Amino acid sequence: MTATRTRSAAPATPASPSVPSVPSVPSVCRTTYREAMREALREALRGDERVFLMGEDVGRYGGCFGVSLGLLEEFGPERIRDAPLSESGFVGAGIGAALAGMRPVVEIMTVNFSLLALDQILNNAATLLHMSGGQLPVPIVIRMTTGAGRQLAAQHSHSLEGWYAHIPGLRVLAPATLTDARYMLAPALADPDPVLIFEHGSLYNVSGDLPADAGPVGIERAAVRRPGTDVSVITYGGSLPKALAAADDLARAGISAEVIDLRTLRPLDDATIGESVARTHRAVVVDEGWRTGSLAAEISARLAEQHFYDLDAPVERVCSAEVPVPYARRLEEAALPQAAAIVTAARRAVGEPRPATAGPAEPQPVNRGVGGAG
Repeated sequence: MTATRTRSAAPATPASPSVPSVPSVPSVCRTTYREAMREALREALRGDERVFLMGEDVGRYGGCFGVSLGLLEEFGPERIRDAPLSESGFVGAGIGAALAGMRPVVEIMTVNFSLLALDQILNNAATLLHMSGGQLPVPIVIRMTTGAGRQLAAQHSHSLEGWYAHIPGLRVLAPATLTDARYMLAPALADPDPVLIFEHGSLYNVSGDLPADAGPVGIERAAVRRPGTDVSVITYGGSLPKALAAADDLARAGISAEVIDLRTLRPLDDATIGESVARTHRAVVVDEGWRTGSLAAEISARLAEQHFYDLDAPVERVCSAEVPVPYARRLEEAALPQAAAIVTAARRAVGEPRPATAGPAEPQPVNRGVGGAG
């Protein structure tokens, strides 16, 4: 016997036109800087079979900082290639692959190791287009971790991006936000010239909401991350969060700081920097590199050359102490630019004295002149 199920008749209702269901699209995506970089790599690998990733520990280990975790399983060892511990060797191989029509992304573990490949980067990647009369472009992207603040001591805490920004023939990028981390790689790979991307190590764990419509982004212009009217704070990379924190502190004191994120260190966006200083008439340049011969020095010189009559005060610079970066946490913090030092420099630029501290005044050093005579 076959059982049947009956349903009581429902009262008839007028037919209504069917409305197609629209899938809900999240307006934001919660992610980290590390995950944004990984998704940029994944998109590049899926979109162009010429793209491959090469470097130390990028495959099985998932990258020294976890950026390439899972990509080996997804794309295989031909496109996620673990390289031997020879920066000169695998950067050179990447340059050769770029010359042959591939689109390599070469990862150097930390910026100090890039010095072992400086001959390849400077004497080959940066110069071949010029020396070949325009016949040999080198469309390679070289990524590396930069910066201090993680107790990795003097050999793994360098900020040498200013050195590379000195070299004609290179484009130098410093993504400081989730959006830039996610979307700067695509235009870098489309650039016919070699592109260096410096990822500050302190940013990898930074999390936030990435808008669904955030990309794409350009790699030519600086960005005004916070508008202001009293002083321009010009920075990049891992110093951007400190500059924004300093701007919050300054706002509580009635000082409106405009924060400029350089984003591209070579070529510098003189127009955005100049427009900001023309509005505020004061500038503080924050650079984790050492002060002598720094990127901050270059920006200060350009402001003096191009905007001398817009400035109402000398350009202030907040840089790292000129010592090898210490290992001990408190010494390391003291050696690096911090929000408090940025606040002090901005107050000095706008002509406000530093707030008085409790307790007896410290004795002031006597200026004995250049020769040291009393």
